[in-house]
Amino acid sequence: MKKILILCISILTISCTGTAQKDSKIEKKEYAVSKSNKEWKEILTNDQYYILRQAGTERPFSSPLNKVYASGTFKCAACKTPLYKSKHKFDSGTGWPSFDRAVKGNVDVDTDYKLGYARTELVCSTCGGHLGHVFNDGPRETTGKRHCINGDALVFEPKKDK
Repeated sequence: MKKILILCISILTISCTGTAQKDSKIEKKEYAVSKSNKEWKEILTNDQYYILRQAGTERPFSSPLNKVYASGTFKCAACKTPLYKSKHKFDSGTGWPSFDRAVKGNVDVDTDYKLGYARTELVCSTCGGHLGHVFNDGPRETTGKRHCINGDALVFEPKKDK
């Protein structure tokens, strides 16, 4: 009986150690645009830095981009990567700019546990800047997705007339 107890404790200890070692080897993606915190602070406003580099959230209804529906492209405020087309923007009533899809390949998906449960986080695929989150309550007639994006993570470039 004593030998079985020692064996069980040994197996439990080894299995816990194995899991801990796997967690410590998680690799972060390297982005094409990479800067130090000091460099980001030099090129971003305080609000942009808070959102993009510290994964903050702006107050709802505070962004001037919330009601911009002109033709054009919403780009990453940090690296200017095109992220969203205005034709995919809609008024979700949430107080944040909302889109039903991103420019293909320019927004990465990650998992965020900051509130104690899993949320699907959206980040710029070029610089890794935090943009917002995606939810499944978007327009059913299109994708059904709502990309809830912080306005301070974006800059708007109007479409140029030809």
